Amino acid sequence: MEIELSPIGRVESPLTDRAVAPKQGSEGAPDAWLVFEPSVSEALSDVRPGDEVIVLTWLHQADRDVLRVHPRDNPANPMRGVFSTRSQDRPNPIGLHPVEVLAVDGGRIQVRGLEAIDGTPIVDLKPQL
Repeated sequence: MEIELSPIGRVESPLTDRAVAPKQGSEGAPDAWLVFEPSVSEALSDVRPGDEVIVLTWLHQADRDVLRVHPRDNPANPMRGVFSTRSQDRPNPIGLHPVEVLAVDGGRIQVRGLEAIDGTPIVDLKPQL
């Protein structure tokens, strides 16, 4: 079985280095913009400021060969399998980011609480239920 993902946009953020980016959005992530491809603009028609959404990203700088990590990159934490952690290094590095919509400007959405770095591809956007 073949799976194909196509980016629908990208993250614009002041975060440029994954080594210094917050581990979670709630840990001091700056406001960021989600910039969508024009081909999906109609899908954004009902997104409003104040909405809580989940941004799914492709963590393009992840190491896909990693299966075990020290959680939070802290060697004092015992090694764990990546499927029991939020590590971005994993076989299929899909990022899951709960954020709040601050503004909508055409094909751009400003969000709060996104720890993804600048240029991260966006693969989907879903409402938090």
